[in-house]
Parts: sequence; structure tokens; C-alpha cells
Amino acid sequence: MSNSLTAASWLNARILTILKDEFGIEGIQLQVSETPDHFEGNLTVNVFPIVKLSKLSPEATGKAIGEVLLTDTLHFASYNVIKGFLNITLTDLRWAEYLQSFDVKTELSVIQSSVPEDNIVMVEYSSPNTNKPLHLGHLRNIFLGESLCRMLEVNGFQVIRATLVNDRGVHICKSMLAWIRTGNGETPASSGIKGDHLVGKYYVAYEKLYRAEVQALMEAGVSKEEAEKQAPIQQAVQNMLAAWEAGDESVLQVWRTMNNWVYAGFEQTYKRLGIQFDRSYYESNTYLLGKEVVEEGLQKGIFYKKENGSIWADLNAYKLDEKLVLRADGTSVYITQDLGTARLKHTDYGVHRSIYVIGNEQEHQMKALFAILELLGESYAKGLYHLSYGMVELPSGKMKSREGTVVDADDLIAGMVSIAKEKTLALGKAGDESAAELEALYEILGIGALRYFLLKVDPKKGMLFDPEESIDFKGNTAPFIQYSFARIQSLLRKANATGEVTFQQDSVQLAAAETSLLIQLSMFRNAIKIETHHDYDPGRIANYVYEVASRFSRFYNEIPVLKSENANQIAFRLQLCKKTADVIQSCLSILGIEAPVKM
Repeated sequence: MSNSLTAASWLNARILTILKDEFGIEGIQLQVSETPDHFEGNLTVNVFPIVKLSKLSPEATGKAIGEVLLTDTLHFASYNVIKGFLNITLTDLRWAEYLQSFDVKTELSVIQSSVPEDNIVMVEYSSPNTNKPLHLGHLRNIFLGESLCRMLEVNGFQVIRATLVNDRGVHICKSMLAWIRTGNGETPASSGIKGDHLVGKYYVAYEKLYRAEVQALMEAGVSKEEAEKQAPIQQAVQNMLAAWEAGDESVLQVWRTMNNWVYAGFEQTYKRLGIQFDRSYYESNTYLLGKEVVEEGLQKGIFYKKENGSIWADLNAYKLDEKLVLRADGTSVYITQDLGTARLKHTDYGVHRSIYVIGNEQEHQMKALFAILELLGESYAKGLYHLSYGMVELPSGKMKSREGTVVDADDLIAGMVSIAKEKTLALGKAGDESAAELEALYEILGIGALRYFLLKVDPKKGMLFDPEESIDFKGNTAPFIQYSFARIQSLLRKANATGEVTFQQDSVQLAAAETSLLIQLSMFRNAIKIETHHDYDPGRIANYVYEVASRFSRFYNEIPVLKSENANQIAFRLQLCKKTADVIQSCLSILGIEAPVKM
């Protein structure tokens, strides 16, 4: 089997040759997949696309192909046709040849050979606010963004990792005002509180001050709706925002000080997670550019001004409503700065592909942004994509930043590492490593479990996060997959088989568990290859590698890898283990998860 062909593509090529040589049929697209468990076979071909040209029934078409395949007795053992699906069993020799030719690096090089010339893509993710620490929702965003970057890179794309820091606006002013009024000069150094956590404390404090004022107004006879508008602190925040945009130095000084506390805090968290950005954009720098874009659009007649002076975009042609792009008082809204940032990205890097990893509550906002950029005639507008993801909830319910009920990322990470330590010790999986090595292992397991649990679910779906479930050493978890990798490394060390392993292909006899594992390895390329936006889902890689680990576990439990009178059979099994480990490690790496060699 050629190194450039998977088992499925090899079979596909053979059948296409048969169709051309035997039936004169060309230009057919075939679908080859693994044969379902309840049918006999290794690989299944859907023959329905061929029927119109073969002018035979689906069953007769499948049988005609199967009979030709069986003339190659070295590679095809049997076939059966069930309702238009041709199920084919390959010989042990064919699978042995495939294993010997299979190589992860070669698979990746084949994928990368088809990357388009315009292969630069920017991925924007994390994009936190500087009024609170990173939390569980941010972690899903960060892990999705980083894994997508790695997926794109193994597919041959040049990736620019970007983050947009939301460092200005009403929400930022709320933390600032609360700190001015109640902070008494408190700093991270004086309090011993991490900078982003300290600022988040005052964001919650603002909400309490605001609610107290609303309650006082309501008790004085003002309706709730009016009280929320009239609360003095709410007016003070709006005044602070206007002063900020007017360049009031006293406001800017507080803003710079508190933002720096947050940046230092974010950096600590990113470092622990192994996250680095190529470019950080700041809304405080891009909102003015956004105002320029709005002015251009107004001059071109793309935007219009209402009587109160506010500027709007009519998006009815995109089945969207009218969108405010600049307030009547001249201050920016979110989309103002988004317009400026989009243009700046293109100016900086010339990118025509840009992916935004943003929660699904912003779907309308992103649709409006893309529509406006298209109306403005921006050359990069068609290459924008929103990777939308669902919210993460806890067993206790939805998180709320303003009420202080979020789970801080730092606390969660520390808790996951602690759980990893407890479970590792309880299961007796800690070996004779030093204390430092064990602490490093707990870090790998805890963060790996967290990453995997948040990635294995389709991004578009909301999810419930359970820390205890995520770090189980059994089931669809990172520790189970990591343990499979470590077990293989232990086997290879025991067999002294860290180098290349060779075997006689025509002497191999396969058990069902071995064939099953080989079939799954042969799907590696399909699992990681990106064809369309629909493939921007790290969950498919997570679930693929879980299936690899599951099949390896069955193979390991059913077959004594190192116990056989046949040395060639042992060599084959060791090679199967090595290639399985390569696939597991490669997939985990794409997910940003480390594969420990010992557990």
C-alpha cells in the first residue's frame, strides 16, 4: 500500500479502477467507511451512486465489484452486499502491509500538501474583559481557540494567534468606580490578591452598590424600571465613560493602573495553560479607528443618522434589523470597535481568513458585523467566520459574573490538579518518581482532563461541567487516554523496543481486536483533516483518539503482547503498539494535552 494512501483511500482507488476497466464508469465519488459492528467486514462502500451508471440493482452492482476484488486473493478475503452496501474483508497480509507503511508524519505531510496558497489565517480567541478574572467560560473559549490553531497548523495553514482585550467601556468603568469609592487604595501587593481577581472583586462590588441605590429609589416610590435608570451610580458610570473618551487624565490614570493589574493576572493564567498570542489587540486602540470606519460609511450613504444624532446601519437585506454603530453622544458601541479591529487585522497581516471564537450569545452581533463589513466593500469580509460555542454550566446552575457566582479559571485549575493528585494516589498509579515529577504529573493530568472535557463536546452545544467526572481514569476522559499512551511506553521499555520494529508481513495472523485497532488507525487522516468550516470541531479529534485508546485497551486485555512462541507475531504487536502511541500523542498534541510517558 502506498504511503500516501489510507486503507479507505486505497480501497477507493481499487474500486474506481475496477469501475473504469470493467464497466467503463468514471467520475464517481465513493464513500468508504468502517463496517458497522453488526455486519461482517472491515470496510464498507456505498454503491448507490454507481447504480444509475451500472444499470444494475444495488445488490448486483455490489456483487459485481466484489467478485472482481476477490480475484486478488492476497489482499481480499471476502465480501457481502446488504441493501446496496458492499462490506469487504481485507486479508491479514493487507493489514500487515498497511501497518508497516503507516506513519503519522507521512499522514500529516499528505494533508499539508493540499493546503491553498493563500494559507494565512488569524484566529481570535480568549478576548477577555479587564473587569474580571478569566472563568470557566473563558477556558472553553481558550481551549477551543488553541486547539483550532493547532488543527489548522497540522493542516498546513500559517496561523496568527490573536486576542482582543476588551479594556474599555461601561463594564470597565463599573470596576473603576467601585474601587474609587470603596477600595481605600487596595492593590494586589497590599491585599495579596491576584490582579485580575482584585479587579473582579470591585466589579461585583459595583453591582451591590447599584442594587442598593435601586432599592432605595423603589422604597421612595419610584418604579423599578425608572429606579434602574435613575440610580446615581449608573449616571456616574456613564459620566466616567464620557470622561475617559474625552481623555480625562485622572480617569485614564485609574484605568491604566487597574488594567495593568489585570494583564499581569491574565499572563499568569495563560502561562500555566501554555497559551501565547502572536498579537494582542486592545479596544482602547481600535475604537477610534472604528469611528473612522463609521464616518466613511456615513459619507458613502451606507449608514444613516437619526434625528438624535445616533448613526445606524440598515441590515434588512441580510434579514437582520437596524444596527446602532455610534451613539448620539459620539461614544462607541461594541460594534464600532469591532469594525476598527477587523480593518486593523487586515492592515497588519493582509489576512483574508479570520476566525472569531466567540460564545453563541453573540451570534446576532457577529452576523451584523460581517454584514456591515460586506456592505462597506471590505475585501476580507467573505473570509470571516464565527466559531460559535455554547455556554458552560455547573451542576449548581448558570454562572453570573456580576453576582460573583462564576468559577474563576485559576481556582478551577488548582482544583483539577488537586483532584488528579487524590485520584492518582487512591488508584495507586503513582510510581517511584520524585516528588517534583509527581507534582508535574498531577499538573499534566489535571489540566489535560479539564481541556479534554471542555473540548470533546460539539462547540455549538451547551454543556455541564463536572470536575469529578472529567478526571475519571475510565471512560471518555483525558486520563484514560493518557494512561493508554503511558501503558504502551511501559510495554516498549519492557520489550526494549524503543527503536524501529520490523516483522514478516506474510506471516502475521490477526485477532479481531488487532484488526479493529488497525481500522481505527487507518481513519487518522480523516479525523484531523479540515475540509470545510464544519470541520472546526476539536471534539471530533477528541472522540476519535478516545476510540483509538478504547480499542487499544481491548487489544491489550485480550492479547498477551509479549507472550507468544512466535517472535514475528510479537514484533507485529509491538509495531502496532508504537503506531497507536504515535496517533494518540499526535491527537492529544492537537488538543493541547501532554502525553506522559509514565503514570
